[in-house]
Amino acid sequence: MSWFTKAMSSTLGKKLLMALTGLFLVIFLVVHLSGNLQLLLNDEGRAFNVYAKFMTTNPLIKTTSFILYATFIIHIVWAIMLTVNNKKSRPVGYAKVSGSNSTWSSRNMGILGTIIFIFLVIHLKNFWYVMHWGPVEMVKYDGVEYKDLYATVDVAFSQLWYVVLYVVAMLGLMFHLFHGFASAFQTLGLNHVKYNPVIKFVGAAFAIIVPAMFAAIPVIIYFKNL
Repeated sequence: MSWFTKAMSSTLGKKLLMALTGLFLVIFLVVHLSGNLQLLLNDEGRAFNVYAKFMTTNPLIKTTSFILYATFIIHIVWAIMLTVNNKKSRPVGYAKVSGSNSTWSSRNMGILGTIIFIFLVIHLKNFWYVMHWGPVEMVKYDGVEYKDLYATVDVAFSQLWYVVLYVVAMLGLMFHLFHGFASAFQTLGLNHVKYNPVIKFVGAAFAIIVPAMFAAIPVIIYFKNL
């Protein structure tokens, strides 16, 4: 077994990978949100459909998407491994051992991650799978054909159960980010008395604003379609 394999299989190595993949996914959230906000433009979906085609046909973006898929898988698998290891090392229960020194979100990262994972499976099936292999109608803008993915999203967000699921998942993401954002910097050694308050403030602001904006999109579309 190489030194790299040994390092990555250790608890510290797993936490390091969790931190790196987590920060990469934070960047993905910002990019994904910027695209989703175009759903709210009053242009019958044109901006969103053009954006979607660019994101699925640009060679650089397509290559990056494979890195993103690998990042999701690594983050999820390592999270499960760390959760199992934590339970084995704390047979009396995390809350009893850590007491008031830990936050609710830090004690329930496994539950929060599970909620997000379930949502991801449903979300990918409804959009990513349909986008690539589903029956999607075509629209034309300036003589160029585009998949009308806006219509697919519009139909999905007209269903109350899916809007509720989306909002609940974003609440789970919010609490997940509350702990994960600052924890990632700490794991990477970026931990200093002078900068910790800034990291915590930025992390808390990100954890609230980004999931809230994601959650607002299906809610707005749902009430628009009533």
